[in-house]
Amino acid sequence: MTDLNALDWSLLVVAAVLVGFAKTAIGGVAALSVAIFAAVLPARESTGALLPLLLVGDVVAVSLYRRHADWGTLLRLFPSVAVGVLVGVVFVAQIGDTGMRRTIGAVLLVLSGLHLWQRHRARRGEPAVPSAARRRVAALSFGSLSGFTTMVANAAGPVMSLYLLSAGMPMLQFLGTGAWFFLLVNLFKIPFSAGLGLISGASLTLNVLLTPVLLVGAWLGRVVIRRLDQSRFEQLVLAFTILASLNLLR
Repeated sequence: MTDLNALDWSLLVVAAVLVGFAKTAIGGVAALSVAIFAAVLPARESTGALLPLLLVGDVVAVSLYRRHADWGTLLRLFPSVAVGVLVGVVFVAQIGDTGMRRTIGAVLLVLSGLHLWQRHRARRGEPAVPSAARRRVAALSFGSLSGFTTMVANAAGPVMSLYLLSAGMPMLQFLGTGAWFFLLVNLFKIPFSAGLGLISGASLTLNVLLTPVLLVGAWLGRVVIRRLDQSRFEQLVLAFTILASLNLLR
């Protein structure tokens, strides 16, 4: 942390505010936090530095939306999510900082593409209520991808948003299911991140310092979400995420 200058600290504060905002308002904003942390800190260690902050945001989100979770959906997802996390652990253990930074950039770009696809399908009124077979296939596919992307880049938000939207969930159920999903999955990741050396005393000190501004972001999300032109805001977030992703690919 002694290597961080004033600009670095300013960017990390912004990223922490965005984490809180994402957990209580628009989840896609968290992709910007992933990109900022990977740009300011060593990319490999940035995932462990961000994880405890995400957990704080998850606790806030669960406290607000805990009664609205669809536990049937969560139980269908968790086995494949666990497999995806374990594959991500092996991947992180084998890759260096440059490869990790570029992987995060590539993951964010792919998820941005998924977000665009999601918006396109929503405009067309798709999908209809899926069959039981399609739900099982979707749970396996999206669960595995969510597990891998959350372990490698803390970037499963767009994947889960696409899955929950395709399930036709009403807003509160969408928020409650997502809140519980990320709390449980991020808790599951803690021992693996610690074992890989991604969480350290220095990173935890950074988390403590940034938690107050995360809570400010969470409060702002609650205040702003009802007054926001969500479509325009998502367009801006997507544009900034793509730019940040391209910067990580350099």
